[in-house]
Amino acid sequence: MYKTGNDIRKAIKDQTWTCPTSGEAPGFVQANLVILPRDWAYDFLLFAQRNPKPCPILEVGETGDPSTRILAENGDIRTDIPKYIVYKDGKNTGEVTDISTLWQDDFVYFLLGCSFSFEQALLSAGLEVRNITEGRNVPMYISNIMCRDAGRFKEVPMVVSMRPFTPSDAERAAEITREYPAVHGKPVQIGSPEKIGIKNLNQPDFGDAVTLREGEIPVFWACGVTPQMAVMQAKPPLVISHAPGHMFVGDLKDLDFKI
Repeated sequence: MYKTGNDIRKAIKDQTWTCPTSGEAPGFVQANLVILPRDWAYDFLLFAQRNPKPCPILEVGETGDPSTRILAENGDIRTDIPKYIVYKDGKNTGEVTDISTLWQDDFVYFLLGCSFSFEQALLSAGLEVRNITEGRNVPMYISNIMCRDAGRFKEVPMVVSMRPFTPSDAERAAEITREYPAVHGKPVQIGSPEKIGIKNLNQPDFGDAVTLREGEIPVFWACGVTPQMAVMQAKPPLVISHAPGHMFVGDLKDLDFKI
């Protein structure tokens, strides 16, 4: 396990770590990534502002500048994420581990809050986080909760992440995570997955299925993979995002985002 954000970013830059980041650098903030041409950046900023649960903005880059200034002083968006997805005209064209050759002078990046950042708070409270226990990427599902339209981003369904708990632990998890609104905050649904359009928990749209034990219920949080759904709907000419579960890990602490 990597102990700090700087440690894991070095390993990612060297491509000795290309796996999901859940459970790594415990206590350090993790973030989702979206990179768009400047012509699309305002529409996405408006979309994020209207949909703060799935798209809580932590940092926005200067046009053409891949360096981070807030979450980490020495971060490089082109190299410091384990895996990226490249979208062309809304279509997923594959995953890469370095986007240096794809970087453009008109690119603007957005770093968005990630639920991995509140997992340490859950663990510290004595709650099990099943995806960490089982060494899997968190399961993510496309829900029937619709985001608010903004500019060219319209009719976008919210993606949600899921962690199973007993009913009493689900209440505790909700109380803990409501104190972290910058990293998705409290759950959007507790139990009854069918109410948000999820038919089969064993078949997530992204990530890996985890065990749901007898007496447990699924708890769903808004997820930062939602912008990828927005990209597929709006079809910008070129967009780069993190691969689900493969986050930017910063130098700020999770507690910096607690209210």
